[in-house]
Amino acid sequence: MNSDNVAAGPRARKKKEEEGGEVHQLLRLSDEVEQALREGQPVVALETTVINHGPPYPENLELAFAIGQAVREGGAIPATIGIADGHFVVGMSESELERFAGTEHIPKATTRDVGLILASGGLGATTVASSLFIADNAGIPVLSTGGIGGVHRNASVTFDISADLLELTRRQVAVVCSGAKSILDVGLTLEYLETLGVPVIGYRCADFPAYYCTSSGFPNPQRTDELTTLAAAIDVHWEAGATGSVVVTSPIEAEDALDSDRIEQAVQGAVQQAERDGVHGAAITPYLLKAVSAATRGRSAAASRAVLISTAKLAGQVARALADRQAAERDSGRALGPGRQAGRAGDMWKRVT
Repeated sequence: MNSDNVAAGPRARKKKEEEGGEVHQLLRLSDEVEQALREGQPVVALETTVINHGPPYPENLELAFAIGQAVREGGAIPATIGIADGHFVVGMSESELERFAGTEHIPKATTRDVGLILASGGLGATTVASSLFIADNAGIPVLSTGGIGGVHRNASVTFDISADLLELTRRQVAVVCSGAKSILDVGLTLEYLETLGVPVIGYRCADFPAYYCTSSGFPNPQRTDELTTLAAAIDVHWEAGATGSVVVTSPIEAEDALDSDRIEQAVQGAVQQAERDGVHGAAITPYLLKAVSAATRGRSAAASRAVLISTAKLAGQVARALADRQAAERDSGRALGPGRQAGRAGDMWKRVT
């Protein structure tokens, strides 16, 4: 899609119109996503780290297609986000997905990394944090992921806290997930989310899930069993003027889940071994995930796939319910609140040359 067809969602577009400038040129939206956003149809953002840092090719490509199909089954348009050729690509085509899936060693691109990757014209696989950043500025109000990042174990010593949590305070995007990854300190992650003022709502579940496991042992701070109530809670949170995200949790299906005690034992052992081996920083997450895979004899890969697909379908349903609610309000003549009218696209969206 050429730059003449670049467009942003209603919030980001309105902001640029108010500023008297053109719609920012770093976003490259697919025709399908662009049309859906212009018409107020439901769209779900998807990250690309799961493609490039998940299963090998071609299994990763098949997984990407399956996740997108799950979003459609939920009633929304999938918008897989990646960085390529100096642009944020929102709504990757089949050929673009194949390019990402078949290219080795594409770097993870969290929010701090996007400037250099854009300027260099290379490829970048978006994380939850950078996907939130891009989705919000494109006007996409829902993102699906298997599990959010959080506070790592031993963070009191390492200060290792995912950028996902800070980005959740900045972006008006509902994040549908299966809780936080079980390799994290889930209790401290929940405490930090509370401190940041990020709502965490369990959809038809009392316990906060832990990615592969149905329960982390901690309760969800809030719960609703009705999709319309969930959509209303998200919408009103932003209408009231809150600038941050809403985290929606839904657990893995019981038949796909892994034993939480076995996972915890594996993670504890791996954390201790990582300390002895001097593993830290960005290397710690793949190190711990490898230990979980070994402990489960590869079952964690199947569980991860199940989580990604189930959360994508629910995200589609949430996006549909949210779009239906906002359409009903527009039809009734009720003005949208200020928190839902404008995106925050600014000087960062000038073209990189």
